[in-house]
This record gives sequence, structure tokens and C-alpha cells, in this order.
Amino acid sequence: MNGKNQIKGRILNINSSDVLSEVQLDTSAGIITSVITTSSVKSMGLTVGQEAVAVVKTTQFSLATS
Repeated sequence: MNGKNQIKGRILNINSSDVLSEVQLDTSAGIITSVITTSSVKSMGLTVGQEAVAVVKTTQFSLATS
């Protein structure tokens, strides 16, 4: 995995529902939010304050304004 695709940080907040969880990671680049399954949050044992790494894998990124 390319080092450019990894951003280290600390979990700031986890907002979970039955199926999906929103995980906020506080990084030197700012706050990164990821939506993953709640079962993944549980199986990885993610907790607020824990160190984690955001792995970015995309071929396209779009922005729009109203």
C-alpha cells in the first residue's frame, strides 16, 4: 500500500446506528469522516481516542456547489 494513501490520526467520534457507523478521524490534514458498517467498528474494536489510519482508495473525487 502506498504511503501517500495513508493518513494517521486519532478517532474523534463514532456515531453508530444498527447497520452503519460514521467514524471521525482527527488528522494533521483535518477531520476525515468515514462511513463503515457497525459490525466492522465492533470487529476492529474501534473506540474514541484510539489511534487509527485512514486509507484512501479512489480514482475520482468530485465537489459541487449549489
